[in-house]
Amino acid sequence: MGSKWRKMKLALGMNMCVYVPRALDDSSLSLNSAPRLSDAHSRSSVSPADHTSGYHPMTPTPSSSGLRLPRNGTKSPKGTCAICLTAMKPGLGNAIFTAECSHSFHFHCITSNVKHGNRICPVCRAKWKEVPFQGPASNVSQAASRSNQPTSPPGGGDWTTVLRRLPSPQAGAGRQSSSPYQVPEPGIFNDDDALDQQTPSSPYKNRGDSLDAMEIRTYPEVSAVPKSMSHHNFAVLIHLKAPHSGRREHSGENNATKSPSDQNSRAPIDLVTVLDISGSMAGTKLALLKRAMGFVIQHLGPADRLSVVAFSSTARRIFPLRRMTDTGRQEALQAVNSLVSNGGTNIAEGLRKGLKVFVDRQWKNPVGSIILLSDGQDTYTVTSSRSHVGRDYQSLVPNSIHLNNGVGLQIPVHAFGFGADHDATSMHSISEVSGGTFSFIEAEDVIQDAFAQCIGGLLSVVVQELQVEIVCVHPRLQLTSVKAGSYRTTMTANSGKASIEVGDLYADEERDFLVTVNVPVDGSSDEMSLLIVNSLYRDPITKEMVALKDGGEVKIQRPEIARGATVSKEVDRQRNRLLAAEAMAGARAAAERGDLATAVSILDSCHKALSETVSAQAGDRLCVALCAELKEMQERMASQRVYEQSGRAYVLSGLSSHSWQRATTRGDSTDSTSHVQAYQTPSMVDMVSRSQTMHLGSPQARRSLRPAKSFPERH
Repeated sequence: MGSKWRKMKLALGMNMCVYVPRALDDSSLSLNSAPRLSDAHSRSSVSPADHTSGYHPMTPTPSSSGLRLPRNGTKSPKGTCAICLTAMKPGLGNAIFTAECSHSFHFHCITSNVKHGNRICPVCRAKWKEVPFQGPASNVSQAASRSNQPTSPPGGGDWTTVLRRLPSPQAGAGRQSSSPYQVPEPGIFNDDDALDQQTPSSPYKNRGDSLDAMEIRTYPEVSAVPKSMSHHNFAVLIHLKAPHSGRREHSGENNATKSPSDQNSRAPIDLVTVLDISGSMAGTKLALLKRAMGFVIQHLGPADRLSVVAFSSTARRIFPLRRMTDTGRQEALQAVNSLVSNGGTNIAEGLRKGLKVFVDRQWKNPVGSIILLSDGQDTYTVTSSRSHVGRDYQSLVPNSIHLNNGVGLQIPVHAFGFGADHDATSMHSISEVSGGTFSFIEAEDVIQDAFAQCIGGLLSVVVQELQVEIVCVHPRLQLTSVKAGSYRTTMTANSGKASIEVGDLYADEERDFLVTVNVPVDGSSDEMSLLIVNSLYRDPITKEMVALKDGGEVKIQRPEIARGATVSKEVDRQRNRLLAAEAMAGARAAAERGDLATAVSILDSCHKALSETVSAQAGDRLCVALCAELKEMQERMASQRVYEQSGRAYVLSGLSSHSWQRATTRGDSTDSTSHVQAYQTPSMVDMVSRSQTMHLGSPQARRSLRPAKSFPERH
């Protein structure tokens, strides 16, 4: 009889429904007053009042229940919940779950975690045989009726909690699980969602509308050169500005109130996030990463598609490329919330897996990008070397996304170095070779704002495959240089023509390129045409190529005597920007050699040179911001330790920003000064503002990425 009774208790412990009250007082946590968890005769659920029954309490065991009561009597559990990172105290309205491995969590936290199929302890990595399961009361009741399980007691609220014993691998082998860790990963990632047939361009197809044309302006260094004089390295500025994100307004439409995810005026995106979940990401870092990913998911539209790749010692695609419909968002959030941290850091494998999503997909949205985040150094692929400069970082990047290989997929990797221990050199190399940007997230709680700034741009692409052509008009004119940062440039053998491959532009984004020519002596005319600037790009909405011929013709006067010629402020400020970028690169090279004194001297000399320029004396905001940035870099080179901790990453994120003329996150981003952000677009500003005003987690005060600047100034 005793043996049969033990078997019955074991069976009931595996499949029972237990009501857990919202608030547990100390007496309810005592083993001597604990509610009976099962009744072999009535098979009914236990309500809070059931502890007055005449049955003696049953000490929970791993085979009887996943809900363990504390063994220390009325003493409250110590520590914090490893999931929400807040204190665990009984009697404060939160039930507490103690797992088989003796680690405790808030019940609502752990049920959310295991709901997605995760059966591993977030603390010790032990595999659980029994997990709590939370679901709607109606659904649980239906499931219980089908399996002859008891339902929740009356008055039990809208949610019940089921203690569910997980099936053994053999028992569950024939069933597909929703857990990203349990579902077998396919060999080919061709399971991407089909594109939305109602494309964003459809409301405008029949009206003949298109985006406004891109704007091209040119500025010669001076407006006049005497006929009898030649001018070597004469500078000409080419200024480009992308059109607005919104289409031409129609009656009854209010584009200003639309969010980036529901506007019909932008190209949908295929976004793959490659996320570091190594052991060093445990705790607050992983929690903040999940919150930031929640923000990204929320702001993607139904035509956008998202895939999530997680890597530690190995990499795994935990979420396929799916459209962000309401269902898609919900499932993406579940996949992200199921992430747990452990293992090493294999950035290269994560990138390969992320790239495979793009290579294997059946469908293709107009815009594609990878967001890569890591807080550590790749310990699996990078060739060891004492110097950061000598390491083989190119091996981290798959050849098919190298920007200049001619046959690449054109998928930029926007890399985010997280914390003080990440490898800034490798992350910068990855972004640079793929055409993406590198951001330095020094303060952990700025990660959401950093992601917001990035997707604010990605969700506003209005120009693609942009190529700029520069043609010399005068037969004896020759180009001497084209300064375009990291953009690929080519020049003909006779130096009469050059081209710049710009690629994608975000809405309202600007680019400035400085070219130099040798102006010959010419007395044949009072006016000389120097250059013609043409451009060709693809409209991502209509897929049509747009050509701007003679978009910017550069002319200068050729008088007998040129009096009072002044240097263009536009040209001067861009010279300052290039001068500052060159100084940053030189200082970084010196710092990598261990010569911090030379590095600081280079930055200081550049700062003094900038302050004496025409634009600086005129109070140009860009010049003021550049000076502040140079000073910040000097401070971060105060010692080798300071440089290793933050100086290298700060300089590299600045170089990335200036070389691509695109906004990046730099440093702790907590300053409140009002210097202009040279590269931040209105869409980025809007998205960062949304991030700063949205409470996806704890509503406590946190640091924020300032919405209108990137050049910090310390007081």
